[in-house]
Amino acid sequence: MSNKDNWDWDTGKRLVADLEPWHNEFSYMEEARISPHGENIAAIVKNEDMEFTICAQGPEENFSTWENSYDKIWNLKYGPDNRLSALISDMAEWTISTDDTPWENTYDFVWNMTFNPLGSHVCASTQKELQYHCITNDVPWETTYSRLTDMTLSLDGKHSAAVVETIPVLETEIFKFRKGCYSVAVDGTPWDRNFMNAWDPVFSYDGSQVAASVRTNYQDYFIAVNGKTWNKPFSSVWMPRFSPIDNGVTAPVKTHGKWFLATDGDIAWDRGYHQLWHHFYSRDGLKIAAIVASDYGKWTLAVDDVPWDITFSEYLTDAVLSDDGNRAACVFKDKGKWGIAVDGGAWENKFDMAWKPVFSPDGGKVAAKVEIKGAYHVVVDNTILKTAYDHLESPVFNFDGSKMMIKGIEKNKYHREIISMKGDL
Repeated sequence: MSNKDNWDWDTGKRLVADLEPWHNEFSYMEEARISPHGENIAAIVKNEDMEFTICAQGPEENFSTWENSYDKIWNLKYGPDNRLSALISDMAEWTISTDDTPWENTYDFVWNMTFNPLGSHVCASTQKELQYHCITNDVPWETTYSRLTDMTLSLDGKHSAAVVETIPVLETEIFKFRKGCYSVAVDGTPWDRNFMNAWDPVFSYDGSQVAASVRTNYQDYFIAVNGKTWNKPFSSVWMPRFSPIDNGVTAPVKTHGKWFLATDGDIAWDRGYHQLWHHFYSRDGLKIAAIVASDYGKWTLAVDDVPWDITFSEYLTDAVLSDDGNRAACVFKDKGKWGIAVDGGAWENKFDMAWKPVFSPDGGKVAAKVEIKGAYHVVVDNTILKTAYDHLESPVFNFDGSKMMIKGIEKNKYHREIISMKGDL
């Protein structure tokens, strides 16, 4: 992940870029992207030749465009290391460009551009002449497949995996499909076993193992690890996760009409739920949280199989644990309004939209980006900060939680602001 210790954390509000000249210069401009450290801003634009390029600006320079321009640019992103990447099309051939340096390999289509947490590796799914594979830092798999989905990248970026069709099958070839045509390929090499379906592959923390949800027939669902299934089937399963402690594998499973959390095939949470999914570990791996429902329209968060008393009628998403695992927060929708719930209680303020909450490193504060009447605000511990933005990134805490960074655009001016968390906001 980004090394926030090296960022500028001097308190104050600083103008990084005035975007009004951008709008005057270019006939077309897409939504701006802001770097993780807040020092740069960029957007896809059309130049005077009506070609697509990237306009970017830092705090001590005027805006400038990339030297190269293209038929089309898509999916502009800053990586965790603050480098700028995008999918580019030149003469109908697609590839990736990072900081205006295009990759040599080109394809008919490229999608699902993904970064590892450090930003050192960029990976994408590709298709050329109806053959699919993955490419990382411009190095493609040696093997191609007739279909490919659900690409994922290991934490160190050195390995990639995806669900692949190892035996080409037409939509009408039902019996061939039932025998199993799909598997998981790791760095281009498929598992030894095929399945009727496979989805949601994930890497272990050290990148040595891959787990995925699989189906062997119409009734039996398993979790497979490195191609070997758990010992018992279930009536359904959701995405597996590896434990940060011992590489054990956990997954939500459905059996006897209820959902449970299982570890290496055995039921670990014995309280059955109407639904259980999106489970995740605390940073130290000692706690597990998951989105659950006790009944239809009764959504809440459970930590170590203990659900909150409060429930929400419509939706619950973007759950997160504090770094020490002692606090939990999430976004919910109830009775048509969005809100933030923390430690089993809902904030009094409600919003038109809310984004994933962020804990300070010590767990003492919770902040989030929210939308109110068409404008974006930062809210901290249920206090809505006054400044309204036309565009806003989620807030970021520094390494000890004493300061918070706000990156927002007000009336075409992008400011980077550092505020102190001490005292009243």
